Amino acid sequence: MKILGLDVGEKTIGVAVSDALHFTAQGIETIKWDESDYRTALPRLKEIIGEHDISKIVVGLPKNMNGTEGERANSSREFASHMEHEYELPVVLWDERLTTMAAERVLLEADMSRKKRKKVIDKMAAVMILQSYLDAGH
Repeated sequence: MKILGLDVGEKTIGVAVSDALHFTAQGIETIKWDESDYRTALPRLKEIIGEHDISKIVVGLPKNMNGTEGERANSSREFASHMEHEYELPVVLWDERLTTMAAERVLLEADMSRKKRKKVIDKMAAVMILQSYLDAGH
């Protein structure tokens, strides 16, 4: 059983999956979606959950640097609740502070062009969210 990691944005969802032993996270893809209609992401997420034998979902929770939560955090909480209900799997919210910036830094160090970075940044952020969760011993 593997764990699914998601970086939920307004227009895209970065997707990562753990290995079966929960040691490493791998980026899978970036799903385009309409935040105002959860159904736009559900069919592909359902396929991924089935293909990878997912037993738990980790959703990034964007917090401000001082630990407070803003509007994006509320959106992530709503999405996580919807996922838990839709797929009947446990969903964990995980602090994602700095993951997008860290992903950007990794991609810059790899000398990736701005255009290519834009295509993979959410997937990379999902990897960092999930890897952080796995490294914490969950």
